[in-house]
Amino acid sequence: MTNLLLIAAGGAIGAVSRHLTGQWALRALGPEWPHGTFLVNVIGGLMMGGFIGWLSQAGRADANALRAFFAVGILGGFTTFSAFSLDVVVMIERKQWFNALGYTLGSVVLAVLALFVGLLIARRVFA
Repeated sequence: MTNLLLIAAGGAIGAVSRHLTGQWALRALGPEWPHGTFLVNVIGGLMMGGFIGWLSQAGRADANALRAFFAVGILGGFTTFSAFSLDVVVMIERKQWFNALGYTLGSVVLAVLALFVGLLIARRVFA
C-alpha cells in the first residue's frame, strides 16, 4: 500500500511537470512540432538513467520505495510515450511523413542515448 501511495504522489508531480514543460515549449518554441513531448521523453530518459545508475550503486535499504516514487511515479508521470504515439499518428494522418519519421527516430534514439549518458554519469559520480 505504501508503494502505491508513493507512486501516486510521484505520478502527480511528474504529470504536472510534464504539463508545465509542454506549456513552456509551446510558448517558447511554437506549435509546429511536439517539442514538449520530445523534450520530456529525452529528459526523462536522462533522468531515468541517472537515477537507476545511482540507485544501483547506492546500496540503500529504501531502494524499492525510492524506485516506486521516482522511477515509476515521477518519471512515469513525466514521460509521455502515449502522447508521443498520438503525435506520430497525427503527423501521419496529416501526411507529414518526414516530420513523423524524424520525430519517431529522434525521440527513440535520443531518449535511449540520454539514458545511457545518465547511467554513465551516475556510475562515475557514485561509483
